[in-house]
Amino acid sequence: MPVILGEISVLTTPLAMVRILEMLFGCTTFSLVSLASNNETINKSNTYTFCMFTWCFFFILTALIFLVEFVQFQSLVPVSWKNLPITMALLGALMTLMASIGFPYCTIKHEVSINPRLVAASIFSCLTFLAYAAEVCITKVRNVEQRGYMATTPGFLKVFEVFGACVVFVTLDGDIVQMCKAGPLFWWCVAVYCSCFLMSLCTIGVMLGQCTGRCPVPFDRILAGFGSLCVLMYITAMGYWVWALVHPDRCNQHTWKVITATVMTCLNLLAYTVDLAFSIKLLYYRT
Repeated sequence: MPVILGEISVLTTPLAMVRILEMLFGCTTFSLVSLASNNETINKSNTYTFCMFTWCFFFILTALIFLVEFVQFQSLVPVSWKNLPITMALLGALMTLMASIGFPYCTIKHEVSINPRLVAASIFSCLTFLAYAAEVCITKVRNVEQRGYMATTPGFLKVFEVFGACVVFVTLDGDIVQMCKAGPLFWWCVAVYCSCFLMSLCTIGVMLGQCTGRCPVPFDRILAGFGSLCVLMYITAMGYWVWALVHPDRCNQHTWKVITATVMTCLNLLAYTVDLAFSIKLLYYRT
């Protein structure tokens, strides 16, 4: 099959220019961090790994999306092209935002002398976030016919739910397990995060794969069922973390990790609650 390249004028569109900036800023960010890592010892915690994965993963993904659109291979990719770019842009914006906050706080603050490369990497990480946020805004203002489900509010909420679970997974490291004297309630919370994360991820996968019509049960009912279950499970997880904050003897000290887990649990509970409201509204209008 001959390769059909897009016109050069396609590269001057606002969306293409934003994606070029995303790749440029993302590549610069992880390159600066890699150079700094070679010259000196950096505190390579879970946060450092999360940040490096975020910058590298979304650089590669953005490059692939850019290449597929320029070569006009969208029809050969077995996914919904209305949903894939906006999903990756929104998730990239959220994760690069967290990397822009977490990297300076958890890495630079441990350095005896501030490395200019690490400071520059933090700045370029912020610019990467702004570029992804700009892509989300550009996609959001498109005509309704050009947008898919993931560009709607329920789609945004599902991406946020996946992002919130990822942040909690990074936060719940060995230090938190030891600090909070992990018992059955703690591991129940971990099970809640994993179960709800998989349900949200599977929902996004079904939307990207355009498989809603293949489900034996109407998909709007599945969404309502998933939403109800996730809200109930997250209420118990939120109760545990609030209880841990109120009782200092449960956790030896209220570090930023404990506070982050509590805040993200509350935000995810809010996201699942609003998502459930949209699902119930959809069921109401279809009955």
